[in-house]
Amino acid sequence: MMEQTHADAAVDDLPTEIKSPQGKLVYLSIDATGGATADELGQLLSMKKISILSVLNSLSTQELIEKDGSEYVLHN
Repeated sequence: MMEQTHADAAVDDLPTEIKSPQGKLVYLSIDATGGATADELGQLLSMKKISILSVLNSLSTQELIEKDGSEYVLHN
């Protein structure tokens, strides 16, 4: 069996309020890209725009992300 040579990436910044796997993916993608539009997130994650918008709405309601122009960014 082959040993892994890379360190496991710890995700310390993921808010515990996010329960859905899609919510976690979208949040981490916004964090990794520094901000993205709904269309960019849909392409990046291979998700339909309606699903992306639903997740973005949920994360916005929880005040975890915010809209900055046309991009969604992490809430400061």
